Amino acid sequence: MRQGDTVAVVSPSGPPNAVLLRRGVERLEGLGLKVVVGEHVLGRQDLPYLAGADAARAADLQAAWCDPAVSAVFCARGGYGAARLLGLLDWGLMRAAGPKTLIGSSDITALHHAFAAELGVPTLHGPMPACDVIADEKGAEPRTWEHLRAALARQAPPVAGDLVLSPGRAEGILAGGNLSLLASMCGTRYHPSFAGKIVLLEDIGEEPYRIDRMLTQLLQAGAFDGVRGIALGSWVGCGDPYPVLKDRLLPLGVPVLAGLPVGHGAPQMSVWLGALGAIDTESCSLAGLFRDEEQAR
Repeated sequence: MRQGDTVAVVSPSGPPNAVLLRRGVERLEGLGLKVVVGEHVLGRQDLPYLAGADAARAADLQAAWCDPAVSAVFCARGGYGAARLLGLLDWGLMRAAGPKTLIGSSDITALHHAFAAELGVPTLHGPMPACDVIADEKGAEPRTWEHLRAALARQAPPVAGDLVLSPGRAEGILAGGNLSLLASMCGTRYHPSFAGKIVLLEDIGEEPYRIDRMLTQLLQAGAFDGVRGIALGSWVGCGDPYPVLKDRLLPLGVPVLAGLPVGHGAPQMSVWLGALGAIDTESCSLAGLFRDEEQAR
């Protein structure tokens, strides 16, 4: 992305706070970007956890993606609701619009996963403009902000973890995101499969037994068959998740790197899903490689 590019902000999930949204838009504009905001970005309806009706949220997302002037689409915030849009999007029309960048995290995992399957484009798992790490009144969290800027230019340094659960090195297309969303997609058209991939996992506010249940569901559904490595992000408000993470994941016999500041909390580093990445437990890092092989899925 370059100064002068046009980006869009839409709300495919929960309703953003208007003040935070305004600050986040101003900070994107401070990068020299032209920001257009979806018509229904502050929408409301009878279900208060959704930013308006499903059809309106889907229309905003599709319109932004298909606008030839728009080079990237930022999701305003997470929450819940992105998965409800997957059957409402015209994937053929969006494929015809050509590649661009989707940015978001948490509930946006549903879109990351579907965009990889339907459009075959890398997407950026990163902070969102109506969230505190970008829109705090005192300013964006500096490490989060600088890493996002670098990631948008595909120049971000590797993300450092702080814990090795199983040593080794692995390369593969990076997939995954929020554990709850991945588990919820089991049995759907977008059933997860991490064969030949590195999988990123993170979550917020889940008790260890619930993490156990979701990992067990994914394991029994075959999602981890053929996985090459596992990168564990943040587990904010999840107590001590590491006993269950070790119990469920170490029998897979692949490198497992933990303590990556990716997901929730601060800082929030940005990583490209659907692009080639590598985890190296010797350097305790997750890196995007961006070689020609990233298209060899």
